[in-house]
Amino acid sequence: MEIVLRKYGNSTVAVLPPAVLKDLGLSAGQRMSLATTDQGQIVLARKRVYVLSDLIAQCDPNAPPPADLALWDTAKPAGKEVW
Repeated sequence: MEIVLRKYGNSTVAVLPPAVLKDLGLSAGQRMSLATTDQGQIVLARKRVYVLSDLIAQCDPNAPPPADLALWDTAKPAGKEVW
């Protein structure tokens, strides 16, 4: 599919046809993330909204703690911390 860039005030816009918006489940006013690649490509992606409960659901409660976490238990105060 070919589109034409259009001038809109001081900006240039790419108009997405309604069929594309419908296929992707997008609508006007939705926040998106825009990036470019070293190959000269434009990447337009939905802006993800993270919810704490969704992030926690991805965690494995049986996973061992990171090795460097043990250092916190044995670390000596570095400043004027009060214990």
